[in-house]
Amino acid sequence: MSAPIADSAGNADNARSSLEALRAEIAKAVVGQDPAVTGLVVALLCRGHVLLEGVPGVAKTLLVRALSAALELDTKRVQFTPDLMPSDVTGSLVYDARTAEFSFQPGPVFTNLLLADEINRTPPKTQSSLLEAMEERQVTVDGTPRLLPEPFLVAATQNPVEYEGTYPLPEAQLDRFLLKLNVALPSRQDEIAVLTRHADGFNPRDLHTAGVRPVAGPSDLEAARTAVAKTSVSPEITGYVVDICRATRESPSLTLGVSPRGATALLSTARAWAWLTGRDYVIPDDVKALALPTLRHRVQLRPEAEMEGVTPDSVINAILANVPVPR
Repeated sequence: MSAPIADSAGNADNARSSLEALRAEIAKAVVGQDPAVTGLVVALLCRGHVLLEGVPGVAKTLLVRALSAALELDTKRVQFTPDLMPSDVTGSLVYDARTAEFSFQPGPVFTNLLLADEINRTPPKTQSSLLEAMEERQVTVDGTPRLLPEPFLVAATQNPVEYEGTYPLPEAQLDRFLLKLNVALPSRQDEIAVLTRHADGFNPRDLHTAGVRPVAGPSDLEAARTAVAKTSVSPEITGYVVDICRATRESPSLTLGVSPRGATALLSTARAWAWLTGRDYVIPDDVKALALPTLRHRVQLRPEAEMEGVTPDSVINAILANVPVPR
């Protein structure tokens, strides 16, 4: 009986090593965005989707492209524009004159890793075309559901909502994203490193020449996900997650708090982070580490709080400081 257990542990260790190598491969192309890289890996482990927000030019698209180059997964990219139609994403029925029948032409959503670039530059009708794909992992066209490949992850980038020509994502769609990662401007030292790479011939459009190689694949993800599912969670940790989420619903600064789906998401990301750091159990620090990216897009500020400079992150940080931590 000990051999299968040993094999399972070995597979999990190999998968953890592969995912650590994945982070290192992405760093060959992207400088100074370690939190965003970690968030993408956590999302892969949790079968979740990621929203990357930042001003233009901070390597949001490059980050996802580097992830796809370091993974042995099929990848497609959609540039979201104001005239993009839902069928341009999901696919449509096409008439074949030779057979006098309609056949389904799959859209770019039929892939493992979909890069939805500048998702908030397209109107809500097209944004909503991703809802079924993200939640049900299928697309229904003409009443027929069609399953998407496994694994399936949407990595969407967006510019800050106050930018010209943007359409804020509705709450229902925001809630489908497991994580919202803020891609910040680099520090002075990191920006010097970026310019030095470019001066030495780095071409962001040619990641193969930059040395980014596939270091993980579907089997690694499956082994890792199996190990994450076995990561234990004590009743005290479960109560801690619930208390944090319930506190958002009672915050005077918020009109919308975290739903039970958000609480489930926080528990999932905390388990994934615990496993990535080498533990088979969750501690309060795991919950704290993932609270901001998991919850910041699931709350809504009151207008008066927003005018006073309050942010979702500051509200969540205040809640983390006040909710009793289990011992």
